[in-house]
Amino acid sequence: MSTLSKRWQVASPVSAEAISELGDYSPIFRQILFNRGYSTHDSAQRYLHAEPQQEVDFQEMRGVPEAVERIWAAIQQDEPIAVYGDYDVDGVTATALLGQVLLSLGTRVMGYIPNRFDEGYGVNNEALDYLHTQDIRLVITVDCGIRSPEEVEYARRLGMEMIITDHHHPGAEMPDARAVINPKQPGDPYPDKDLAGVGLAYKLAEALLKNAPSGGYGRVEALTATEYLDLVALGTVADLVPLVGENRCLVRAGLDNIRHPSRQGLIALLGVSGINPSQINSEHIGFALGPRLNAAGRLDSAKAALELLTTPDRARAAYLAQQLDNQNRERQQITRDIQEHAEQQILARDPDANLLIAVDASYNPGVVGLAASRLTEKYYRPAIVAQKGEEYTRASCRSIAEFHITRALDQCADILVHHGGHAAAAGFTVHNRHLDELIERLTSIANQELSGLDLRPVLQADAQVALSELRPNLLKELAWLQPTGQGNPQAMFVSRDVQIRQSKAVGSDKAHLKLVLTDGKITYDAIAFRMGERQSELPNRIDILFSFELNEYNGRTTLQLNIRDLKPAGTLD
Repeated sequence: MSTLSKRWQVASPVSAEAISELGDYSPIFRQILFNRGYSTHDSAQRYLHAEPQQEVDFQEMRGVPEAVERIWAAIQQDEPIAVYGDYDVDGVTATALLGQVLLSLGTRVMGYIPNRFDEGYGVNNEALDYLHTQDIRLVITVDCGIRSPEEVEYARRLGMEMIITDHHHPGAEMPDARAVINPKQPGDPYPDKDLAGVGLAYKLAEALLKNAPSGGYGRVEALTATEYLDLVALGTVADLVPLVGENRCLVRAGLDNIRHPSRQGLIALLGVSGINPSQINSEHIGFALGPRLNAAGRLDSAKAALELLTTPDRARAAYLAQQLDNQNRERQQITRDIQEHAEQQILARDPDANLLIAVDASYNPGVVGLAASRLTEKYYRPAIVAQKGEEYTRASCRSIAEFHITRALDQCADILVHHGGHAAAAGFTVHNRHLDELIERLTSIANQELSGLDLRPVLQADAQVALSELRPNLLKELAWLQPTGQGNPQAMFVSRDVQIRQSKAVGSDKAHLKLVLTDGKITYDAIAFRMGERQSELPNRIDILFSFELNEYNGRTTLQLNIRDLKPAGTLD
């Protein structure tokens, strides 16, 4: 088993018609817009200004009027409300957002996030028992609950009502809650189906504020949901939902909020991450802020992340941000250790396996998904990393475009306790007595579907350019692509036959590669993350696939190439 070379695909040149329509932009940026499907002046303007394709009323979504009516009734009757979330960034930000809005309306509200290790994902009866002892009458879920019909019925027997807000795909049976808000539920007319959990919480908060009952609630007029868009940006980007349509509009506005932060926890988090708020973009959320917020729930409890996002106390925020930063460093080391151990297992079993599987009792169940992602990224094979307990084995799975991991698990449902997910990521629980059979069956399915295929990842590039064509003005245009991410990729370029002037492995574990590159006309610094091991084998001249960006370090801002792949010059794509 070895790290596979990647295939590069450079987009076809922009059409003559698009050149005419997009004449206001530089040739490189015209190509980028054309590649994303914006070939007219008007469509490009709507995209670049993150304008929605159509104005939509959130109250068109099923369940919203009933939810708003029930929540306002609870507020008027002074009923305590619980906001029940999830332990990832989407769930934590949604819990913080809706909880703070309800608190601002004078509600008695508590946020509840289950513990990954003790309770697992989603709504559980033990948690409902606890909320019942706290005199909770109304439970509002965020980012979970759509697959919890039995728990909703259990809550009803306890005398509690539930409102479900969740963006995940519903199961065969819908929960019989007071209201269910999910644009993916059958028959829902809302046009944008890809809102994150925190996006739904935000839209519900908007609906609450717009539909306040008359009399005694004049203070609502001074409240606005837009002040919570920073939380929407954090949760939406971190949850990897498509950054198109309404998500793109919400995240663009949320990034503007973060550039002028007022939330103490966010100020502290930006500080420990070394991020200048004025330069924030979606990549900072995905690779710096999101992992730190996630670290709490992966190693312990997500309560620290929730408190960080809600505390007004500057000193407490600083303490919590440092705690999350420390946990993130610990999480990174644990991930590396699991990955290395898993690779040894896989090599010993079958170095040419189509499905990578590693199981061990010592693995941290909060981190196995990250280790599986690293394996899939490195070897371009579906990967399963599992923690084996005394009775059950719990696993996280990551996959590739050629293999739908959840469908594979569906074929083994008869021996699984739980499973779920989508094409690229999934999880499951299996009784240990069925573990060997499960591995055998999944391996057989993978062999049937993947044998004989050219399994190499494909990297898409917007254009082939010379380094000397890259100018600072291009960065101003590239900034209009933000927020980039799922469904709206960052601009990527290919440059051929560039010379390496300097190279060295950097980072505490020498995992990254720092380069100085030239095409004979201009010289750029470059960074290649997780390619440090390739330093000793670099030729003098290389082809590179990269993004063009600003690098801010120790108060100094420079232009930088962020290399995603490199090959000896002249290598066929």
